[in-house]
Amino acid sequence: MQHNKTAFVFPGQGAQYSGMGKDLYDTYSLARDLMLQANKELGFSLTDVMFEGTDEDLRQTRVTQPAIFLHSVVACRLLTSIQPAMVAGHSLGEFSALVLAGVLDFADALHLVSERALAMQAACELQSGTMAAVMGMADSQVAEICNQISECVVAANYNCPGQVVISGSNEGVELACKTLKEAGAKRALRLPVGGAFHSPLMQPAAERLEKAILKTTFRTPICPIYQNVSARAEKDKDVIKAQLLKQLTSPVRWTQSVQQMIADGATTFYEFGPGDVLKGLIRKIDTTVEIG
Repeated sequence: MQHNKTAFVFPGQGAQYSGMGKDLYDTYSLARDLMLQANKELGFSLTDVMFEGTDEDLRQTRVTQPAIFLHSVVACRLLTSIQPAMVAGHSLGEFSALVLAGVLDFADALHLVSERALAMQAACELQSGTMAAVMGMADSQVAEICNQISECVVAANYNCPGQVVISGSNEGVELACKTLKEAGAKRALRLPVGGAFHSPLMQPAAERLEKAILKTTFRTPICPIYQNVSARAEKDKDVIKAQLLKQLTSPVRWTQSVQQMIADGATTFYEFGPGDVLKGLIRKIDTTVEIG
């Protein structure tokens, strides 16, 4: 097994902040070119919202997702000349990872991210739902308790050991929070999100996104990508496409992905994008790896 491998990781929704990317735009022509191209592709000035928008403006899913994707791709292209040995992204971050691994081209991925955001927004309006963070309980126990509840609720994000996000209908999540606390969870807190992401309630969004994904060209990656759905190294472009289709209604297996990357030789992780949420999670998953 080869050691000293570098892994690139990319964050998902929630990492946005007002002013994000402005320093890169002002300093580097490559950043400016990509950001102006994004405005043109999307048909509205995403950079205006990124640089000057309020937190409320940035929280709109149709803005948040393209903004984080754009910031992540720009940051990675600018800040490193290293070729990663492997890549992964948390939820939305998987699209940034696919661009940097050469699977999708920038414009295609941007359109998919925009479509994903609109599809998720529409699914939330169709059926309201929510998510909650569960702390201090074994992953398997959280999943088991969710499975026993008749309302819609599932373990949606395995973020790090002892931190799982559950997702589903308002009733399902409320009932699960109560049951989980009774069963010994330290905390079960509702999150300020607009819908039940990575749950069966996202099926209408998955169907809408599927149409766009099937029309998009996928290429063989230059390095393995550890996808949310399987948490394994994937190199087959058809498998990658099939798993991307399942991503919206399947859990984000982040803990398992990072553990597998480390088992496959990753020793240094670099996070590209706004914030450093993933660095914190990776430290909790394994204290021995280096965070770049």
